[in-house]
Amino acid sequence: MYNSKIFLLILLFLINSIASSNADSVQKCSNTSSLVGFESNFTMVRHQLRGHLKILDGCSFQVTGFDMLSGSSEVVFWGAVSLNFSDLTSGFPISGQRLNQTAYKNASFSVQLLPHITWDQINVLSIWDIASTSDFGHVSLPQNGSDSVSNSVHTVFDNCKNLSDNYRARWNLNVDENWIEIGLEAAAPTTYYMAFGWANPNRTKELMPEADVTVASFTEEGRPFVDDFYITAYSECKLSSKDRTAIGVCPDVVYENSKNGMMVNNTRLVYGHRRDGVSLIMFRKPLNSTDKKYDLPVYPNEDMRVIWALGLMKPPNENRSHFLPQFHGGPEKVAYGHLVLNVSEKVDDCFGPLDADDNEDQELIIADTGVPLVVTTGEVLHYPNPPTPVLRVERGVPVKFLVQAGHDVAFYITSDSLGGNATLRNATETIYSGGPEAEGVVANPHELIWVPDRNTPDQVYYQSLYQEKMGWKVQVVDGALSDMYNNNSITIAAHGVKKSGYLAIGFGSGMVNSYAYVGWIGDTGKGHLNTYWIDGKHGIITLEFTRLLKPSCNQNDKPECKNIVDPTTPLKVIWAMGSKWTDEHLSEKNMHTVTSQRPVQVLLIRGSSEAEQGLQPVLAVHGFMMFLAWGILIPGGILAARYLKHVNGDGWYQIHIYLQYSGLAIILLGVLFAVAELRGVYVSLLHVKLGIAAIVFASVQPMNAYLRPEKPANGEDSSTKRSIWEYFHVIIGRGAIAVGIAALFTGMKHLGERYKVENVHDLSWVLITWFLIAASTVIYLEYHERQQRDRLQGRSNWVLGNAEEEDSIDVLSQNDASTRKGSQSSGVIEVQLEPLNR
Repeated sequence: MYNSKIFLLILLFLINSIASSNADSVQKCSNTSSLVGFESNFTMVRHQLRGHLKILDGCSFQVTGFDMLSGSSEVVFWGAVSLNFSDLTSGFPISGQRLNQTAYKNASFSVQLLPHITWDQINVLSIWDIASTSDFGHVSLPQNGSDSVSNSVHTVFDNCKNLSDNYRARWNLNVDENWIEIGLEAAAPTTYYMAFGWANPNRTKELMPEADVTVASFTEEGRPFVDDFYITAYSECKLSSKDRTAIGVCPDVVYENSKNGMMVNNTRLVYGHRRDGVSLIMFRKPLNSTDKKYDLPVYPNEDMRVIWALGLMKPPNENRSHFLPQFHGGPEKVAYGHLVLNVSEKVDDCFGPLDADDNEDQELIIADTGVPLVVTTGEVLHYPNPPTPVLRVERGVPVKFLVQAGHDVAFYITSDSLGGNATLRNATETIYSGGPEAEGVVANPHELIWVPDRNTPDQVYYQSLYQEKMGWKVQVVDGALSDMYNNNSITIAAHGVKKSGYLAIGFGSGMVNSYAYVGWIGDTGKGHLNTYWIDGKHGIITLEFTRLLKPSCNQNDKPECKNIVDPTTPLKVIWAMGSKWTDEHLSEKNMHTVTSQRPVQVLLIRGSSEAEQGLQPVLAVHGFMMFLAWGILIPGGILAARYLKHVNGDGWYQIHIYLQYSGLAIILLGVLFAVAELRGVYVSLLHVKLGIAAIVFASVQPMNAYLRPEKPANGEDSSTKRSIWEYFHVIIGRGAIAVGIAALFTGMKHLGERYKVENVHDLSWVLITWFLIAASTVIYLEYHERQQRDRLQGRSNWVLGNAEEEDSIDVLSQNDASTRKGSQSSGVIEVQLEPLNR
């Protein structure tokens, strides 16, 4: 009992000491500072940092609505004298609180200053990454002659609406001054546009026509811009060939510039930036515009339907001076959509910052053998992710640098991400090339040659030896190494230039019965690799894998046991890229969007391969031959048989036979050319299916002609066999020409999709025009033939020479007349003949 009382007394004493200590510390936090009560929004620099700061008292402040992507473990609150680069880097921590490596989403918290820190020492309060000496965001405090608080960087808005997973609309409303400020924010490439606007209230369907939208994007130089657009048609903006008026999705100024030059763009750019792969562009437009023709009024207290879209932007050229949005494509609620919005109601469903898949916007420079690299860099504050380019080099390939930045800028390749001689910061680094002697000027540049080897890490940095943070990353990939394969194994690397969800290569002559290796990036950013045996077609990334030349198999009947690579013989390689890959079970989500046109032979020992080419001249000849056959010869033969029978003799018959056989010969020759060039027949294509059907129909006709029954004598009825043959001959012939023409058009479509021929659209219209002219000619000839037939039938009940289905003999043969007369009954037949005026 006695011991318990002593324990309670000691515990009370400790609690009282702690409380007294806190009371003393609170008393030391005075409210005499002029900054108490100061509020400001953070200026975003990196990591999508947003938030609001309020100074509570002399030793604490509050942060609300705080968003930030995860950084390193050394992100702290930092104080500095000014925003000057040297002043920032020589700043100091102001709190013991660290911002851990998790992402912050609309967080709120209070921060205590360190005991020895006062507001008089801080002119700039920054969120600072010590590891990379990077400013993520800051607030300038109005004291001691520092820069006045600037509101030029607008990243915090009163309202925010999620339009899709990677697209948001933020806005501030000022009804008294008749304006709304809108900030469009999207995790999309710089080549994309962001469109947002109001649909016509009178439309309930097809909301795009008559809509008033604003389109925002960046120029090729990285400058933000906005344009006021009015939509008159669901198409890209075009000028009419008649009166040069605009139609489609066009800027307002284009409609008026085509008439009287009146300026009607009432949307004004306020601010724009590109951070961490996320675009933000803010603009202001009037609620009730003076432009009543192309602008719709925005009623702030009413529900109105808005439309939005994301897509590629087409830059200006010599024929037009405006950026034009292209068709957005994609599924609804991802690439485009609409919703009902009341801008006066408080909306904030944007939880956390946008996180782009590709948050580095630097230019990528790939080093080529023998081509010197000239890289322009400079000291940058927003580091990492500076505007300097990323270099990509291959192990075993010499890289030549021309250093011409001045005698005080020495170039070197280092393992340190900051540069500037890490030993001066008491840090260690590995120098791979360059040094104090690697300096030069434009008139006399220094030539530095560096050969990365197997000991070079996958990522190093090019920097200045004397200044920090002037360069950026060097990506080192495996390439032309002499020891590419050894120890009974081979290392293969495939680089996909286009940004895709997965990259696949395979060994074999085609997609079916081949061994495929698929590499993809998972949701966590980790790379994956798997191998597949493809027995049917149902079913920037760097893919690199090492495999045995001859697999070790116990059961030789398995397909994978036959997957043997012989370095001494050419290896046939196929490849494919697609939008997404999942390894759980193969489905339509794994289908490719881009594939190799044919197998590429790789000589492993020599390290060379044949180049994969585009459209071959032989295929162009194939297309011309098919047009000659199905567009001229075979239709010409049919027209001769139909409309030249009034010519005496068998001239029409000879023309018919010669044209049909010539067309069939050219068709077969064209097919042989295509099969030889493509090294096979791919029946899965619609063009090939139609082509085969047309050839079968055309080949049946010569056999049909050989089996033709005897024609009846003049005046006699056709036999049943003859009638069946005539119907069969006509139906097969007309069916062949119809299927052949369809094969021509599908061939043009395949030409554009497979070989990316730019003028395929124009060629298709030429083909359509040609067949329209042919159809008009047939209609005219048919009408003239019927008119002539009706005139002849009106003069007599029976007219000699009506050879509808004659073949090759004169219908006025006396022998035929005698035969016909003998075949009649013994009664007298009286026939009245009238002369034909032709």
